Amino acid sequence: MTTDMAEDLRSAGLRVTAPRLATLAVVAECQHAEADDIAAAVRERLGTVSRQAVYDVLHALTDAGLLRRVATGARSAARYEIHRHDNHHHMVCRVCGRLEDVPCTIGEAPCLTPSHDHGFEIEVAEVLFRGVCSACRTASASPGTTVPSGAGAG
Repeated sequence: MTTDMAEDLRSAGLRVTAPRLATLAVVAECQHAEADDIAAAVRERLGTVSRQAVYDVLHALTDAGLLRRVATGARSAARYEIHRHDNHHHMVCRVCGRLEDVPCTIGEAPCLTPSHDHGFEIEVAEVLFRGVCSACRTASASPGTTVPSGAGAG
């Protein structure tokens, strides 16, 4: 992804539209945001654009390789980030939902090789580390404290 989002859209074979540009800008500013939050921010920027239109844009940008959809679990909404085509994974707090990038320690994609590939040509290995972040550990250790506001925004 370059700093010229219009050129990125053209290079991906997509028309340059206000909803696509606004969606890319919002995701660039708010990495790991959920679709509903992205839609609300796009509506703030553009005025009238439906949530479904933003969802359609998210899918198109993901299919084009400009965004990456990060699934953190069956009960959690997917989150989106700019797809930098680097080799990183994610760490999620099971208490507050905070999501952080974790670089791959080995290098080139895929950085993990299965013991048996079952005839697949492996393209990507995605790892999701789960645990409890330091803020949630501190909050649970201190009586009467709560998880920090906005800790799940990642």
